[in-house]
Amino acid sequence: MTEIAIRVTEATVRYGDVTALDGFSVDVPVGGLVALVGPSGCGKTTALRAIAGFENLDAGSITIRDAVVSGATVHVPPEQRKVGMVFQEFALFPHISVAENVGYGVSGADRIHRVGDALRTVDLEDLADRYPHELSGGEQQRVAIARALAPSPDVILLDEPFSNLDAPQRDKMRRELRHIVRRTGVTAVFVTHDQAEALAIADFIAVMRDGSVKQAGPPDEVYARPASPWVATFLGDAMLFDGVVSDGHVTTDIGVVKTELADGSKAQVMVRPEWVMPSTSGTAQCTVTDREFYGHDQLLEITLPTGGVVESLISGRHPVRLGDKVDIDITDAIVFEAV
Repeated sequence: MTEIAIRVTEATVRYGDVTALDGFSVDVPVGGLVALVGPSGCGKTTALRAIAGFENLDAGSITIRDAVVSGATVHVPPEQRKVGMVFQEFALFPHISVAENVGYGVSGADRIHRVGDALRTVDLEDLADRYPHELSGGEQQRVAIARALAPSPDVILLDEPFSNLDAPQRDKMRRELRHIVRRTGVTAVFVTHDQAEALAIADFIAVMRDGSVKQAGPPDEVYARPASPWVATFLGDAMLFDGVVSDGHVTTDIGVVKTELADGSKAQVMVRPEWVMPSTSGTAQCTVTDREFYGHDQLLEITLPTGGVVESLISGRHPVRLGDKVDIDITDAIVFEAV
C-alpha cells in the first residue's frame, strides 16, 4: 500500500466572491515528484500555498504525514509544518553568502553539517562563499532548493520553479530536480503551467481547472487516457472528430471507431498526432498538404477526402513527402460522449 505524504481533501479557499479552490483533492505519495498543472487562474498556486500554510481553508482538510495541519478547527502555521518552499523568484538574500542563504532558518548544533549536506546535494559546495549576484540563474535556483532542503522537511513545494530560466537552463534544472528528489527521498510538489514540463519529470500529475482536479495519475496514463476532451486538448496535441454511435461504432471523417456508448449517442473521437500513421497505396485518397521537418521526427498535415484535416507525427526517416497521396491508419483513439 502506497504511503501518503500529503492528503488534501475537498479543500476550498475563497477570496470574497472569488472561489480559488473549489473542492480540491489530491494524494501525494511519499518520495513522489508531483506536478499541479493547469491554465492560469486555475488555483495551482493557491493549492500550493494552502499546503504550505500561507492560506487558510474555508472548507476541507490537509494532512501532512498523518497530522492534520488545516481543517475546520485547525491551522498549523507554516513554520511548524516541516515544509520547504521554493518561490518562483528564488527570494535569495542578496547581502549574504550562498551558505548563509542555505542556512537561514536552520538551527541546532548540526547546522553547519546540514548546510554542507544541502549544498552537496545540489552540487554547489564549491560556491558556498559566493553571493547570489555572482551566480547564474540555474545556480540561484539550486541555492533556493538547497535552502528548502536544509531544515530536513517532510516535503518541498516549488512554485513555477523554472519560469525565470532560459530554455537550456530550464531543461537542465528539470533533470536536476528529478535527480535531487530521487537522491534525497524527499516528497516534492511543483506548480507549472507547462504541460511538457509536467509530463517530462513528474511521477504523478494533477490536472486542474476552476479550482479543482479534473484528472490525476501517472503522466503516461493521463496522457494516453484523458478523462475528458478538455484534459485531452490541454495535456498535449489532440484532435476531436464528431460522430453518432450506431451498432457500437462511431463513424467519423477519420474512420470507424468501436465504442461502448449507447446507440444514438453523440460522440467525439479523440486522436493524437502520433496515433495517425500514413501509408501509400495505389488507391490512397488523402493528401499531405503541409510538412514540418524536425530531424528526429516530422509533423504532417493531411487533408481528408471530406476536406477535413488531421495531423500526423511520425519519424523523420519516414519517406512520405509534401503532396503525396496517402492512406491513414489510426493506431489508437478515445471516444467521449458529447455534452
